[in-house]
Amino acid sequence: MKKMMKVVLAGVILLSLAACGSKKEADKLDTIKEKGVIKVATSPDYAPFGFHTTINGKDKIVGADIEMVEAIAKKMGVKVDWVDMSFNAVLAAAKEGKADIAVSAISVTSEREKSFDFTTDYYTSPQVIVINKKNADKLNSIESFAGKQVGAQKGTIQENIVKQQMKDAKLVSIEKLPNIFLEVKKGSLDGLVVEKTVADAYVNQNPELMIAEIPLKSMKEDSLCIAVPKGNEKLVKKLDKYIKEMKSDGTIDKMVEENNQLAQKGGE
Repeated sequence: MKKMMKVVLAGVILLSLAACGSKKEADKLDTIKEKGVIKVATSPDYAPFGFHTTINGKDKIVGADIEMVEAIAKKMGVKVDWVDMSFNAVLAAAKEGKADIAVSAISVTSEREKSFDFTTDYYTSPQVIVINKKNADKLNSIESFAGKQVGAQKGTIQENIVKQQMKDAKLVSIEKLPNIFLEVKKGSLDGLVVEKTVADAYVNQNPELMIAEIPLKSMKEDSLCIAVPKGNEKLVKKLDKYIKEMKSDGTIDKMVEENNQLAQKGGE
């Protein structure tokens, strides 16, 4: 009898475990609507997409990414809870459930696609090399950077661009983008790789800097998307719908242009 009871009990436990294992997690779209809040990880040091500026005497996070997500949230009928962190931690925060999505001028890579689904792209910007104007004559080709120190923001595709397209240069990874521009300005770095839209904002604020006339190869990574942890197809579909609407009517291009102008007036 005892043996029979043990067998029955074991069967019940196995069935319970199987039921738990087959239970599918709710799509984040459902939980976002239920809570009325979408939690967004971002690194606001990348003008014009996300940056700090002073408005009416108060520090505020602004940028094209910020406005785009706020507009999407409004269409969804929810509020945005921004999680401000370094870019190197943005994707990890979404993966670990500390944020629902990651939005920070993020590019799609094969490695990132292992952990995330990505929305349709909302903006495309080529990559450029920023240098100090005093070095314009000697830093005029990829080959001229041999043995030179080139900066890139830690955790970004720009690190790979330096490694793959500027193989003889020495990559220097730094967490905060404004610090990399400062090092190029001071002369402790010979250059940095960054998206052109972002470079324009910083170069216009710093007359000592310039975009070198050295072409870098175009890549699929030039396009920016929102990162969503895998298994949230409904949320991705909803985000895609609103992104396509704002791309088709020029809203996102306008956001980038206006925030570029704002950044040139003093955003950091």
